[in-house]
Amino acid sequence: MSPTSYRTIARDGEVEIEVKRSRFRCTLERVESQEAARAVVERLRKEHWDARHHCSAFMIGPGGGLHRSSDDGEPAGTAGAPMLEVLRGQQVSDVVAVVTRWFGGVLLGAGGLVRAYGDAVRAGLDSVGTLDRWLVLEHELALSHAEAGRIEHDLRSRGVAILDIEYAREVTLLLGVPAERAQVLVPMVAEVTTGAGELVDVGSRWVDRQP
Repeated sequence: MSPTSYRTIARDGEVEIEVKRSRFRCTLERVESQEAARAVVERLRKEHWDARHHCSAFMIGPGGGLHRSSDDGEPAGTAGAPMLEVLRGQQVSDVVAVVTRWFGGVLLGAGGLVRAYGDAVRAGLDSVGTLDRWLVLEHELALSHAEAGRIEHDLRSRGVAILDIEYAREVTLLLGVPAERAQVLVPMVAEVTTGAGELVDVGSRWVDRQP
């Protein structure tokens, strides 16, 4: 069964931590494709040209089905993989994490690197926060001008989102309802229109659910 909701970051942001004089700056940004994620990495590589490493991890899509990580010159498995595990553990997707490291002169060892890169991403997620995205199914409902106002009010009061209203010979409401509540929309519309309203399925979209 396809997911009807997932979690992502609430905003873009960056946080810096210091471990034994090495600086680890975690940048988190919303992205919707692998290409966009890689573009963020390249932008930061140019912006912070004096840093030794730009390690990264990203998860894309509901459930994070597309995911990649890069150690960018750090010992294998000490940077990208622990960063990805933090994203996976927090169940966030549509996000790229880039940790830019300026070496401080003290070797951290494999275990120290794993902790530092993971801690940088955890600090970043704590700073930017998260929100849920949910799948909204869209339907059009054509109404007479005389009935449109009352029916719009009734639907809003029952938790149906009115995404758009078009006024022409008839009034057409674009309704949005979470996928998990889709089964209640048909009987609800039948009730408020006394059986006269006919829903037309016009698609779906992912939207942010604000806290």
